[in-house]
Amino acid sequence: MSFESLQSFLADDMKAVDAVIRARLHSEVVLVRQVSEYIINSGGKRLRPVLVILSSGCFGYQGKAHHELAAVVEFIHTATLLHDDVVDESDLRRGKETANALFGNAASVLVGDFLYSRAFQMMVSVDNMRVMQILSDATNVIAEGEVLQLLNCHDADIDEENYLKVIRYKTAKLFEAAARLGAVIGGGSPAQEEAMAQYGMHIGTAFQLVDDVLDYSGNSEETGKNIGDDLAEGKPTLPLLYAMKNGTPEQAAAIREAIEFAGLAQFETVTAAIRETGALQYTREQAQREIAVAKSALDALPDTKHKSALIQLADFAVDRSF
Repeated sequence: MSFESLQSFLADDMKAVDAVIRARLHSEVVLVRQVSEYIINSGGKRLRPVLVILSSGCFGYQGKAHHELAAVVEFIHTATLLHDDVVDESDLRRGKETANALFGNAASVLVGDFLYSRAFQMMVSVDNMRVMQILSDATNVIAEGEVLQLLNCHDADIDEENYLKVIRYKTAKLFEAAARLGAVIGGGSPAQEEAMAQYGMHIGTAFQLVDDVLDYSGNSEETGKNIGDDLAEGKPTLPLLYAMKNGTPEQAAAIREAIEFAGLAQFETVTAAIRETGALQYTREQAQREIAVAKSALDALPDTKHKSALIQLADFAVDRSF
């Protein structure tokens, strides 16, 4: 099953999710609608909502709550994007101007707050305390991850363990929650629920690792973001940490300077060090390890088309070029 056939397999469900998103974006405040619709409709792979749909499908779920929860997960993700772009002073996402570049920082922050609060309204409508617990815990952990990343910026002494901690909090936690939600509403056993959570956490970690690779090797037209953004923001991602540890003293010094002072003055030197040390290959290998663990977690699930789709989704997460 290719990514395109996966999209076809999920077309009806994702159409239903999009209908929920459009309905729930309504606000009497015009600017709220404008900013929300701009960011929601600006593209994106919708992997987190897909996880809710596929996970619930593994257990034969037949209701409508998975569409509502898929939209909730997308709203939480979108709120983090709005806030992220303000913090990072980004001007390009998914190949378009960021909302903060178009509407201003104040509007982006406040509409992000609107999306968070709307997500919690929608959670309540599902009327399941376990769902509320999963999503409220995830939202809190994501916020902690954002702060950890802020603290790590410009710090060239961060080790791989702390780097991975930020990923697990900031990115992988929502993948984990999305996968767990499907098992909860689908009536999976506690062991199956935990298996889905492990799948989501590891695929989310791999997804971010590949994003960090693409920041130094991707095509900006494909990735929809400026190449070198992480370096320009002083983010010590795994390719940088590996190259700094395994490069020459001169290369390590250049990478350290780039991280600590944030900017692209050393970009060519840094990218050469990344290539020469095999840092991108190392990072991709770590992503592959995460995917292997994610797939093994699916052994706890019955063999279904939805399970096969989860395997394909894991492959896409690590093999993608955008």
